[in-house]
Amino acid sequence: MTNLTIFYTDDDEDDLSIFEDAVELLQEKIHLKTYNGGDKLLVAIYNPPPTPHVVFLDLNMPGKNGFDVLKELRSSEKKDTPVIIFSTSNEPGIIEKCRLLGANLFITKPVLMKDIVKSIEHALRINWKEFVTDHKNFVYKS
Repeated sequence: MTNLTIFYTDDDEDDLSIFEDAVELLQEKIHLKTYNGGDKLLVAIYNPPPTPHVVFLDLNMPGKNGFDVLKELRSSEKKDTPVIIFSTSNEPGIIEKCRLLGANLFITKPVLMKDIVKSIEHALRINWKEFVTDHKNFVYKS
């Protein structure tokens, strides 16, 4: 899990900062790249290096929202990039839409820092080459 690169996209500067703080609390050395919009994330993904190990993606953003980004990634040459939806939503319809669009995991943003850290650690422990998303393992609850 050491020296992995994570991309995180959110339009909320506070959420970006909290996520950065959580990554710094991880035991492992993780390289974090943050983007405050879907378009900026896509430019970074299509123009490596670096290449992300996983992408954490907020849904509700102006311009290209998380759904738009997910659709575009899944129809591109980068379709195998693991995408974790990291959203305040926990609506079953939204969760199912994300699963059907090809997200690999759905995490409702935790409130407590220790739970944010646990969520990130969980996502980084997954062997994404072998992980198969289904109804039982799609939603992670810290």
